[in-house]
Amino acid sequence: MFPLPVAFWRPAALLAACLTLPLSACADSDAQPPRQIDVHDPVMAKEGDTYYLFSTGPGITIYSSRDMRQWQYADRAFSAEPVWAKTVSPSFNGHLWAPDVIEHDGRFYLYYSVSAFGKNTSAIGVTVSETLDPHAPEYGWHDQGIVVQSIPHRDHWNAIDPAIIFDQQGTPWMSFGSFWEGLKLVKLAPSLTKLAEPQEWHTIARGNRQQYQPVDKAGSEELEAPFIFAKNGYYYLFISRGLCCKGDDSTYRLAVGRSKSVTGPYVDKDGVDMAHGGGTPLISGNKAWPGLGHNSAYTFDGKDYLVLHAYESADNGLQKLKIMDLEWDEGLWPVVDPLQLDSYKGYKTK
Repeated sequence: MFPLPVAFWRPAALLAACLTLPLSACADSDAQPPRQIDVHDPVMAKEGDTYYLFSTGPGITIYSSRDMRQWQYADRAFSAEPVWAKTVSPSFNGHLWAPDVIEHDGRFYLYYSVSAFGKNTSAIGVTVSETLDPHAPEYGWHDQGIVVQSIPHRDHWNAIDPAIIFDQQGTPWMSFGSFWEGLKLVKLAPSLTKLAEPQEWHTIARGNRQQYQPVDKAGSEELEAPFIFAKNGYYYLFISRGLCCKGDDSTYRLAVGRSKSVTGPYVDKDGVDMAHGGGTPLISGNKAWPGLGHNSAYTFDGKDYLVLHAYESADNGLQKLKIMDLEWDEGLWPVVDPLQLDSYKGYKTK
């Protein structure tokens, strides 16, 4: 996933933007229109009264906000690529992909992917900081190295797109993966920086990989970016299907299943196991936003949110941040109003 330059809103949207932004943002009629946040693979965390947004990019780009609407650049987690990156993926181009961030026992753990597009020469690493506030004296990211690595021909899965979940017993698990032979779940050690021993692995979602495809090729299983969210006595598994990163030609869309156990099986509304091709559609693109996906999900101050990126047709298919209300139907299945795609909540103020 390769982030593109930040784009500006079209003038036609400026009036609507001024109705929702602080007066200072629209006081000068000759000023540049407010810029919407341009991110891939967004994840969030909250510390104190500040939200922090992490996304794919050189060093992992970090933004901060007090209201989840107006964001400003905060930092990059890495000033240079991890020292081990090129040993895992010789064609790695400097972009650290698909982060996830969690807080545990007063420390923040930032997981990230090193890879080359379309290859499983990949690894997931983790770096740790005592705080997310870049102005605090204890702030600073300290890389802990590789958590899990995929090697072509040895592994028929891809070590990218990590997401962490603690089960009801407090055991940490990491879901991850894209394409190849599906999405995986693996138990982590209590340190959160390496796999548990003995190792425990599960396949939680698969598509329909065609026979006789070379094992070092991504293949036809167009699914990736698992994210598990605990709610309503269930673990909900969100996945992205289709193709990302193609602008207007992106076919990205979200599907979901659920399980009473973190290890699955995750089944859709029809009872089909996601490890056997199941998955209930949650939200898809439209003419204005032809592809959307790579979501995360959170509860902040008693309210649930779905966070994702979407490609905007009116801006040459550039990817934009979307923060959408996540509701639940009578059957306790997630519901997202697609009209929220036209609600611009992510502004870059600095």
